[in-house]
Amino acid sequence: MRPEILFPLFAELTTVPGIGPRFTRLYEKLAGPKIIDLCWHLPVSLVDRRYAPTLHDAQPDRIATLTVTVHDHYPPANRRTPYRVVCSDNTGQIELTFFHVKGDYLARLLPIGETRVISGKVERYGNRLQMTHPDHVVTPDKQDEIKRVEPVYPLTAGVTNKPLSKAISHAVSLCPEMPDWMDRGIMQKEKWPGWKEALLKAHNPDSEDALHPLAPARQRLAYDELLANQLALTLIRQAQTARKGRAIKGNGQLREKARALLPFDLTNSQEEAVAEITGDMEGPNQMLRLLQGDVGSGKTAVALLSMLAAIETGAQAALLAPTEILARQHMESLGPIADELGLKAVLLTGRDKGKARKAILEQIEDGSANMVIGTHALFQDDVNYQDLALAVVDEQHRFGVHQRLALAAKGKSKDPLSGQVAALDMLVMTATPIPRTLTLTAYGDMDVSRLTEKPPGRKPVDTRTVSSDRMEDIIHAIGRALQSGTKVYWVCPLVEDSEKSDLAAAEERFEALQSHFGDKAGLVHGKMKARDKDAVMEAFAKGAVDLLVATTVIEVGVNVPEATIMIVEHAERFGLAQLHQLRGRIGRGADKSTCILLYHAPLSETARERLSIMRDSEDGFVIAEKDLELRGAGELLGTRQSGMPEFKLADLAFHKELLPMARDDARLILHNDPDLQSERGQALRTLLYLFERDATVSYLKSG
Repeated sequence: MRPEILFPLFAELTTVPGIGPRFTRLYEKLAGPKIIDLCWHLPVSLVDRRYAPTLHDAQPDRIATLTVTVHDHYPPANRRTPYRVVCSDNTGQIELTFFHVKGDYLARLLPIGETRVISGKVERYGNRLQMTHPDHVVTPDKQDEIKRVEPVYPLTAGVTNKPLSKAISHAVSLCPEMPDWMDRGIMQKEKWPGWKEALLKAHNPDSEDALHPLAPARQRLAYDELLANQLALTLIRQAQTARKGRAIKGNGQLREKARALLPFDLTNSQEEAVAEITGDMEGPNQMLRLLQGDVGSGKTAVALLSMLAAIETGAQAALLAPTEILARQHMESLGPIADELGLKAVLLTGRDKGKARKAILEQIEDGSANMVIGTHALFQDDVNYQDLALAVVDEQHRFGVHQRLALAAKGKSKDPLSGQVAALDMLVMTATPIPRTLTLTAYGDMDVSRLTEKPPGRKPVDTRTVSSDRMEDIIHAIGRALQSGTKVYWVCPLVEDSEKSDLAAAEERFEALQSHFGDKAGLVHGKMKARDKDAVMEAFAKGAVDLLVATTVIEVGVNVPEATIMIVEHAERFGLAQLHQLRGRIGRGADKSTCILLYHAPLSETARERLSIMRDSEDGFVIAEKDLELRGAGELLGTRQSGMPEFKLADLAFHKELLPMARDDARLILHNDPDLQSERGQALRTLLYLFERDATVSYLKSG
């Protein structure tokens, strides 16, 4: 149960004065559905209203807070001219101008002969001082209502800064003083304020420096969030590693034969990964390991040898792929090797129906199928394994944790002494290079193996950046390439303009290219039915389609060695990690490959830097680290789909040094106080609830 002290912070936004039903949805979209979400919505800039000169000394183009007397009102002669109000102090005059404002409202706001405190941007118009639509107009006794330094928050259409600022002030005022969960030594060393003081300071910056992610108040809040994240992951990890697995120790015969069948020798990092995985499998506890390898680094070979280690013991192994086409590709590469080894590999996808499906299910259940490859169909209710010992999940980020768990539940082997069901060993793989920092935050519950080399024989991809002004030249060059038997990818842009969808952009480009190349051009996009998409992909891989126009659905897993050219249109709109993933679709055969990044000028500084990194590097891990630096964790393209945590206060581009600190702190805490029963432990339970890690609290003994 969430501690009572936090109840006010988890109330709905509708309880905040000024947020009626009309605005609730807008505020939810901007910050989140609860009051605590407003507390985490930090300012991005500020308006400094401390400059309070006389009118004689007031400098144009500065925000000023002025005390003036109202002289005269001059209503407009027509609707196109402004309503003017002349004010003065004993050193000069200023004209306030208002557009589309009713005179009776202004007469009440600025009565002639009375003193008012006004704040806004001073401008010079001819030889007169002017202020258009002052931000604040109050009587002198209410001048304290004008914040001398006003925070400016990220906004969305329909929400303005003034009411949002009010709502956030209300939310922050509800924050209680809480027992501090922070280690005293860390606080003193870093000179960080207490939690509530940090929150107040973050929302009331007194200078530009206070807005920086490395300002002490902001660092403190970021550390709280990272500590909650690391504490939660460490708790999950402890619960998982305590789960009894089964010791899977084969005799090595199948693996030895398989190595002889592979057309290449394993790289050093492949050998290391195989040793780490089989070492885990031989241990008594459940294996949960992440295999990270760049596109083309040979993850499939590592997966094969891991599966054979399980099969050597008489058990089964399953390989789960996110799409049918990827599952079929795995079957095409692993099936023949299984046959040579005298094993039975079967493919199960959603497409299998009736008698064919029944026959596959029987082979899985009676154990005659040693290796099972498929899509999410592998963990449906009617799929029963005789003895599943290892599950390999490819492209991990396409599956949620619950899907991983559904597959894990298919392992049924029991410890002969205790009768306990042994937890299934799991190897999850990703071709998305993840910066080390993010690996810690998203996969801290797993051990990690990394493949850092490419298998011998892989040729580098020649990457070029070309302006879209040269579109005609590119189309002619593609015509020549198609005539020589080359296959080409043309990736369409992520569309920013809300009038137009990614799909519309792809269809438009497809029609233009089809007019040049006829039936040689094919189109795939995310809105197509899986069967239609697979048919086009099949025609591209093995048939008459030589030019594939696509949205980013081809980013992961498609293997067409004959494709040696890729055009990425509007490359400046893509993140580095995604450009790298797309480029990984080519350079898979013996022929030289070229990737053309078509950009539209003018380029922003960040876009220019991104494109030059792509031109200069093929190392996915280097590219991922650069992407994190340039875009920040929240914006790494694909983050939302990848199971990455979205931090509200921590910005890993700035706070990555805090992450190992938080990890070590979390480990030490749980080593000394495994059930968080001490005084600090109880405060840390509150921290877990504050950052909505409620589920992990269930791993603790009550108290």
